[in-house]
Amino acid sequence: MAVQTPKQRLANERFARRNEKYRKFGQKKSKDETKSTFAVSRPWLLLLAFLLVGGGIIELISYLL
Repeated sequence: MAVQTPKQRLANERFARRNEKYRKFGQKKSKDETKSTFAVSRPWLLLLAFLLVGGGIIELISYLL
């Protein structure tokens, strides 16, 4: 690592102090924030299920006739 001048060191310390309050060091995430969600929304899942089941029913009807 390169050697810092005193001016750079003061600037880095000032930057670290200013950003520390925004980063919230030491706080753990609550379980409510990490709640997992599906990548696909419910209407898309219903549409996919409708198409699969509907296609199966049409295949059965065409097979029987």
